[in-house]
Amino acid sequence: MTGNRPDPDELLARAHAAEQRAARGKLKVYFGASAGVGKTYAMLRAAPRLREQGVDVVVGLVETHGRTETAEQLQGLEQVPPQQLQVQGRTVAEFDLDTALARHPAVLLVDELAHSNATGSRHPKRWQDIHELLAAGIDVLTTVNVQHIESLNDVVGGITGIRVRETVPDHVFDEADEVVLVDLPTDDLLRRLKEGKVYMPEQADRAVQNFFRKGNLMALRELALRRTADRIDDDVRTYRREHMGIEGQSRWQASDAMLVCIGP
Repeated sequence: MTGNRPDPDELLARAHAAEQRAARGKLKVYFGASAGVGKTYAMLRAAPRLREQGVDVVVGLVETHGRTETAEQLQGLEQVPPQQLQVQGRTVAEFDLDTALARHPAVLLVDELAHSNATGSRHPKRWQDIHELLAAGIDVLTTVNVQHIESLNDVVGGITGIRVRETVPDHVFDEADEVVLVDLPTDDLLRRLKEGKVYMPEQADRAVQNFFRKGNLMALRELALRRTADRIDDDVRTYRREHMGIEGQSRWQASDAMLVCIGP
């Protein structure tokens, strides 16, 4: 670039990248510190609002985990019937990728980005299913917890003493078009757990004694806040790099930043 004049090759590359992004579906991730903060609920709440705008919205797969509040949000929404697979003598319900692709809605809701698919599925991981949906031009809403981000697996294991096996590569999270942090104060989450709104009572008792100890949840919440702040910082840097020259913006810094989260 000479002076404030943009390089023609750089402009052409940007235009080509923009065309590719326009043809590809958009990925929106509802991100949280742990199960029970309201990620799936928030994702489902977005569906009626999109329908009111005339958007064709379909539920690809949602895991309610027996939560009444979540199940109620599915009422009135079109759903892709799950694929029934036989695995070691038992029937397993999985997301039906082919049916979803054939239906080809504008927006598809697919819960639990880090999920490992059962044997017999086209892809080993659900994030790979979502990658194919995006390539087909379908916008996808999904959910993930901080402990499933690959680069944070060791950190979370050190905090909780429990290492999760299902992870998502960082690039999948980082390349999402939008990340929505769903935050809930630790005491509120523990109260929901005791009320049976996260797990069934017997599961809730075990959870409080293990992964869902208050100290663990506080640390995971901080980790989710920091990871979201890092994501915002990356977005700011990308915007500056792509727009400063074209729009003639002066250099600016956002060195000290504060992230404020407001729960539902």
